[in-house]
Amino acid sequence: MPGEPSIPSLPSPGTPRPSGPCVLLKHGEIFLKGRNRHLFTERLHNNLRSALRGIGGATWIKTGQDVTVLGGEVPMEDLVERARRVIGFNSVEPALRVPSTVADITKAAVDALAGARAERPGISFAVRVKRRDKSFEMTSSQFERFLGARVREALGDLPVNLSHPDVRLSVEIDHKESYVSWSRHQGPGGLPVGSSGRALVLLSGGYDSPVAAYRAMRRGLRCDFVHFTGAPYTNAASLYKAYALARELNRYQPGGQLHVIALGHAQKQLAIAGAGRLQVVAQRRLMVRTASALAGRTRAEALVTGDSLGQVASQTLANMAAVDEAATLPVLRPLVGWEKQEIIDEARSIGTAEISVLPDEDCCKLLAPPRVSLRAGLTGLRSVEKRLGLDDVVDGLLRDVQVMDPGEIGEEGQAGADSGLTHGHPGPAVCTTAPSATVSSCPEGTDGSSL
Repeated sequence: MPGEPSIPSLPSPGTPRPSGPCVLLKHGEIFLKGRNRHLFTERLHNNLRSALRGIGGATWIKTGQDVTVLGGEVPMEDLVERARRVIGFNSVEPALRVPSTVADITKAAVDALAGARAERPGISFAVRVKRRDKSFEMTSSQFERFLGARVREALGDLPVNLSHPDVRLSVEIDHKESYVSWSRHQGPGGLPVGSSGRALVLLSGGYDSPVAAYRAMRRGLRCDFVHFTGAPYTNAASLYKAYALARELNRYQPGGQLHVIALGHAQKQLAIAGAGRLQVVAQRRLMVRTASALAGRTRAEALVTGDSLGQVASQTLANMAAVDEAATLPVLRPLVGWEKQEIIDEARSIGTAEISVLPDEDCCKLLAPPRVSLRAGLTGLRSVEKRLGLDDVVDGLLRDVQVMDPGEIGEEGQAGADSGLTHGHPGPAVCTTAPSATVSSCPEGTDGSSL
């Protein structure tokens, strides 16, 4: 990165060098865990290794107290970019790893600020010291003052700003080695993906469900995806969107699979069975009932949807309760209290908004009545489902499910958690094998009417 001190020669592959560039990864919520903290840390490191696959050189990981140190034979910016994907780290800090001596730490601090000043003349700075090794010859506050004085002696009257510095020089002193850092990137935080179990996300082509999936991942859920389409009555646009969204979301977890279920014939059967104003809620009940059965194949323990309370007519409290009654697993709604703009802003920050905004055909609008019931009654819904022969319908939907491995953005050649990664972020991906039927889906926030 700009201003970074020169990199010394590299040691043998995969081993930490005695000194040199590295990345400090500060742990998130797992620092609150007690006796089982090591299990969360192990999961976090496994996810980090997965994110580093195919990076193009040997890497090493070292565990400290509430911090992970990452290094290797690859450019620092590549390590930072991969580490920033890993849920469970609060911050990602490029740093220098040096012996825990006053002379070594001082030289690294002066060199780091000299490089930063060369990039941005006139910057202010502050020094923050964290002393894990209490036998170090100075206290934290004493060493802060000492380093500040040495920096000003070496670099002239570099302005000090203890409240809002342009550069915060952080020093962490351990028993044998110390870390000097001068920039900080925000990490995702949360719990390591997989530490809370598995979930199945009802993934549409809209903004909401991808953000809900990301939020579920931040609570430690490893996610697979199910996409319901309107095949054979609509085109394939939403399938390609769902595939691209799953591929983007897999940047934050070991690769989840995408299950594609053509719902078009069943939607038409519901309409013929006289669903009327209950059509949209009946469709959603059919989706969660089918997803609950599919979850047995994916070992999921919960379903995740992008519902936001009151956003559209089908997402009233009464209609959500009617949908939940059809599920055999908990239905999690991470966005239940979010406003639409909050969801869109989050979609932009995680990289799914550019895919969600692409056009597709919405089969729900095609079959939805002019007005959707705000309080769908269970008696009426069950009557429609009985005329439909629901068990046979669900069995037929599961029999024809397509399973895809989207991999993640940046992968080429192979897909899935075990494939290699390449640099760069190509545009929305398409299926490596074309689907056998044309498909579409029901984006969140569209049910044919509004509140």
